[in-house]
Amino acid sequence: MILRLIFASLLIGVSAAAGQSALPGVPATVTAGTAFSIATSGSGKAVFYIVGPGEAIRRDVQLGDPISIQAGDLHNAGHYTAALIGDSSTQTADFDVTASEPATISFLAKPSRLPVGLSASISGVTYIFDAFDNLVLQPQTVAFELSVNGGASQTQSVSTKNGVAWVKLNSAAKAGPAQFQARLGPVSEKRVVQQVSGDPCNLRMTARKSGNRIELETQPLLDCQGNAVPDGTIVTFKEAYNGTETTVDVPIKRGVAKTDMPDQDGALISVATGVVMGNEIQWRGGR
Repeated sequence: MILRLIFASLLIGVSAAAGQSALPGVPATVTAGTAFSIATSGSGKAVFYIVGPGEAIRRDVQLGDPISIQAGDLHNAGHYTAALIGDSSTQTADFDVTASEPATISFLAKPSRLPVGLSASISGVTYIFDAFDNLVLQPQTVAFELSVNGGASQTQSVSTKNGVAWVKLNSAAKAGPAQFQARLGPVSEKRVVQQVSGDPCNLRMTARKSGNRIELETQPLLDCQGNAVPDGTIVTFKEAYNGTETTVDVPIKRGVAKTDMPDQDGALISVATGVVMGNEIQWRGGR
């Protein structure tokens, strides 16, 4: 912005003393980083300027000779102004520098951890850049793939809009680390999304007499997709008897939860984990 203000002030000052006209031969668009040339006519010396986003070029030139812009001289995408200022005239032209071919993908995936079996629960967003870190605005097709070892893959191709492509995919039925990849031609980025088991299904326990205690044990805890519920998950056992209630919280170890409670004939014993309720047992002295 500061460069453009200085340049505009310079042109105003020059235009007061010389006529201003269009500078021929300037391409309407230039790909970032590419070389090009501008033909000049006449004779004598002049000063050539190019001003754009974060870039400025100044050269003393000989009129009649072509002005060469070398590869890499202009690498920031945006709107530019060129001016050729001689002793008796000023020629100007506007042109645009556009991003070159895609070179890198910035890939964001969330969440990093979630339960299995959720619809449209994993988000992926990509930003496409060229070798000069310009956002590639031309439409590109990004292929997204989500896969878990031993499970089916999900794939979806999405066209970018203003350099951005996004997708929502389902979490898989199988727990484990999912490989989430975004690919554009030979360029790819990969993220890992940890998929964990969901809430337990069909929570069941058994009870047996052991001296003056009741031994309680759940069956192996699995979610509705058949994935093992992780150790450390809390299971709550309750025993209701004669208006009193005894509660024990037990973490799962090796897939099951175990505890013991007082042997009280006629007690009602229940089991739950989180919001999932299991079976109830009406204890009848070992029956």
